[in-house]
Amino acid sequence: MSFHGVPERTLHLGDPYHCECMKTARLLAQALQLPPEGYRITFQSRFGKAKWLEPATEPTLVSMAQSGVRKVDVICPGFTSDCLETLEEIQQEAKVAFVQAGGEGFNYIPCLNTRADWIGAMTALCMRHLQGWPTQTPPDAQALQTQKQLALAGGAKH
Repeated sequence: MSFHGVPERTLHLGDPYHCECMKTARLLAQALQLPPEGYRITFQSRFGKAKWLEPATEPTLVSMAQSGVRKVDVICPGFTSDCLETLEEIQQEAKVAFVQAGGEGFNYIPCLNTRADWIGAMTALCMRHLQGWPTQTPPDAQALQTQKQLALAGGAKH
């Protein structure tokens, strides 16, 4: 399970991100009935000179391949949709590193992306947490008329 990395100092300053990643991984492993030795938690996307959360994803995968692990499944549970950065770092670069180090099978498990069940769940979460907030405001007739007049004055045709 690879989570996006952040500088380690954020952990020491009290940011709960690291703890939330650990909790997410534990709950996901529990739901998938994975034993503790059946998964590892890593962090990707390091840059700059600062010390980042560890262990790092790519070196961990290389070490696993070198120690005899031949097949891995990699998921990025901190993301709800695939992004180019993650696809490049994990699905491409980490895969190449794992295979070059002796691994044979690398399976990137895609994010939820636009799956209908995920969109429905996200909608339900948003609606529950937006209770009491106006989610739609009826258009103000006077404001619409003013905008139309400004657009016409600016050269709009209709």
